[in-house]
Amino acid sequence: MLRPRRTLLLALFALLLAVGLPLTPLRAQGGASFTSTRPVVEPLSPVVVNVSIANYSGPATLLVFDGRGRYAGSFPLTLADGFGAVEVSPRGALGAHWAALFLPSGAQVAAGTLYRLDASTTVRTGVPAFDELYDRVRGFMAAKRLSYQLEGRPITGYRSPDSPLLWLRDHYYQNRAFRYFETELTSLIEANLRAQAADGSLPDFVARPEWNIPALRTPVEADVEYLYVQLIYETWKTTGDTAWMLRMLPSAQKAINYTLTSPVRWEADLGLVKRPFTIDTWDFEYGPTTTDPHTGRPAPRHWIDEQTRWGIFHGDNTGLAEALRALALMEEQAGQSELAAQRRALANDIMVRLNRLSWNGSFYTHHIHLLPFVVPGVDEARQLSLSNAIALNRGVLSVEQGRAILAEYQRRLNDPARTAFAEWYSIDPPFPAGAFGFDGRLGERPGEYVNGGIMPLVGGELSRGAFRYGYEAYGFDILYRYHELITRNGSTYLWYYPTGGIAPADEFLPSDGWGSSAMLGALIEGAAGLNDDSITYEVATVSPRWLAAPRDQVRSAYAVARYAASAGYVAYRWRYDSPAGAGGEARISLEATGSGASLRIRVLLPATAREVRNVTLNGQPVPVQIETIGLSRYVIVAAPGPLVQVQVTLR
Repeated sequence: MLRPRRTLLLALFALLLAVGLPLTPLRAQGGASFTSTRPVVEPLSPVVVNVSIANYSGPATLLVFDGRGRYAGSFPLTLADGFGAVEVSPRGALGAHWAALFLPSGAQVAAGTLYRLDASTTVRTGVPAFDELYDRVRGFMAAKRLSYQLEGRPITGYRSPDSPLLWLRDHYYQNRAFRYFETELTSLIEANLRAQAADGSLPDFVARPEWNIPALRTPVEADVEYLYVQLIYETWKTTGDTAWMLRMLPSAQKAINYTLTSPVRWEADLGLVKRPFTIDTWDFEYGPTTTDPHTGRPAPRHWIDEQTRWGIFHGDNTGLAEALRALALMEEQAGQSELAAQRRALANDIMVRLNRLSWNGSFYTHHIHLLPFVVPGVDEARQLSLSNAIALNRGVLSVEQGRAILAEYQRRLNDPARTAFAEWYSIDPPFPAGAFGFDGRLGERPGEYVNGGIMPLVGGELSRGAFRYGYEAYGFDILYRYHELITRNGSTYLWYYPTGGIAPADEFLPSDGWGSSAMLGALIEGAAGLNDDSITYEVATVSPRWLAAPRDQVRSAYAVARYAASAGYVAYRWRYDSPAGAGGEARISLEATGSGASLRIRVLLPATAREVRNVTLNGQPVPVQIETIGLSRYVIVAAPGPLVQVQVTLR
């Protein structure tokens, strides 16, 4: 194996040839140096480097290499009376960047550390609805972070807005945001591993000993295991810790095997996950208030018995299909390629079977009852439940399905008879009062909680999905409306009454992490278009969509997505220059970089563009490749990192 220093020297020789400098012995020259005006720099944020070479006037070249020893740029300058300066654009992997200073003869006259590159998640467009969201969500989630000792070990996670416990479900969905600022990501997952039962099943929440609350599984829940697998996978993506993932893999396999074999989770005749008749993915079954057999208190039906009404719920199955594909990627890393292929085949089969059973042409029917059963007071065929929005971002739908679901939500948004302030329904239409018994508590009446309440978590998933499926203006519209909602009183709730009212303060925290995380995911992955296609952004997609913002003319943007628990990041500067007059040329310029090996650039074209005249990558023309989704058109460019400069010229 080549030593890093030798590798860097070989790269230097190759670059000398590339930039036209002759190959001469590399030697330092007394009295030569360079100094960055900022010791710590941000990606693509230019910094001035002062250069001195004693008793020298004339040209010189500064070559810069990133924290992985990769070429990160060549910067020519001219010195006068021994002094000069050059503006450098920092690119590439985080950490210490190294530079070498050359004369035209090819002689190296100085070398050493130039600066340290660091990055943090950032969006800057000049539009408050976008630029303020990251800090607002981080503030909301600070109130949700919960740490305590369990079995003599510290655990940290993000709690639900209506329970002071660490539910795996709530923690998983909030991962959409906290991965950008949280560094402690594994302790709660490992606590769940220790609580895993012999059959592979998992609790809904881990124990809280100081309150004498043990780990508990609500029996009607069918989603815990696939969420556990998905959380392990996404934590691996964030940290890049493959050794940790491989230690967790047997537990993930055990969890999935439980789902696929348990008689209370798997309907073998249909080859699909089953569950009692709950509202979407929630934890109580249809029926009036009854008595909890364990506590003797009035309660909705959380348990399974001979009266349980079974059905197929679409969200459990789209979630399982997503988790199976994630499990396959982890198994491939472990050398289990044959098993991984079986997981992918099963995921495909599940989606085929689910589509035949539940897809109605516009969205997934809420519950398919295994035994015929009519719910009085509601047309179940019209019920649009929240996991349709979540399915948009699970990577299991066809383009046609994704666009159909979004069209249905837009249809309900634009319905003249709509009275709700947003279309982010938990379920629409809701069940009649008393269909799910809460002994008079919130959730029993239509428009309350998950029975027809308006949920930002639905809006966030809709927005992210809208960007994915060519409804970019709709995605932006949701972000605008959420900004208005949280600006009103500086808070965000798990759910709102359709008229905009909020639940009593003692029932739900005013800092909902689930919904705000979904909205931040829509901003970072959707609007800004920064997506991790591998592990720690080793392969990433950059797809800025600012031209589609319906209320503002965004003409320049700077965006960074950085995982706080690793050095993985991706960043870009984007600019749109429109023609000065009729018939003139417009240009979209994009400079991108990151810690990884390659970037896939997707440049959204303005709706008015008639023709793509040319596309260049790092100054060289490349073939024009167009991708169309709905009415949206993107120019596609594949590029190795870390230096990517794309320009698209339009008419």
